[in-house]
Amino acid sequence: MYLLMTRPRAASERFVAQLPTRARSRVTVVHSPLLEIRPLDVQVATAGVRGLIFTSANSVNAAVSLGVDRTLPAFCVGSTTTGTAKGAGWPAQMVGATAEELVANLLKLRPESPLLHLRGEHSRGNVAERLTESGLTTLEQPVYQQRLLPLTPEAQSAASGDRPVIAPIFSPRTARQFADVWDGTAPLWLAAISQATAEPLRSLAFQRLKIAKEPTPKKMSKAVKKLVKHALRVEGGPGAD
Repeated sequence: MYLLMTRPRAASERFVAQLPTRARSRVTVVHSPLLEIRPLDVQVATAGVRGLIFTSANSVNAAVSLGVDRTLPAFCVGSTTTGTAKGAGWPAQMVGATAEELVANLLKLRPESPLLHLRGEHSRGNVAERLTESGLTTLEQPVYQQRLLPLTPEAQSAASGDRPVIAPIFSPRTARQFADVWDGTAPLWLAAISQATAEPLRSLAFQRLKIAKEPTPKKMSKAVKKLVKHALRVEGGPGAD
């Protein structure tokens, strides 16, 4: 069966490397990023800012390319974003696994403000607005763009075949693009990182749609592992229970 990875290549390769060995051995990985991440050509003014907010590793990488001050404390969503920020030199701490948790925890921590949320052009959660409305002044600035991409020829070939395709989807915007570009006949098995990500996928004809118990790479890995097991059982392939 195929494992269709729709994230940017580096993130996809990290995810595949974290899958259990048994699950990896059962799939042929096809990379077809549906979003291309590009830093915006902008100036980031941090004069007077007391801390940064990163809600994705993409925003960290864009901030690096834009020369953003790395002495500012960074408040991050998720272990991957936090690790990326620390690796780039920021004094970073994880303050939630989701944007919801980040907002709630920052309102408890009450760090010095104003804070600056560096984000993509398309962003969910209204982090800066909600923090500011609750008394923690937060500015925001887009620092990268997400350009939509079609399926690659290799992915289209997999979609038009009869081997099962397992597709983990990691964001609502990617889900919407996947729903727009998928017109395959292959048996489709979907994993969504959240309920919001799952919604655009419900219009597709799929064998199963599994939603991760938490929006983390670890839980998505478990979801994919279970889909591989279910697909093997249904398709009756080698190793099927």
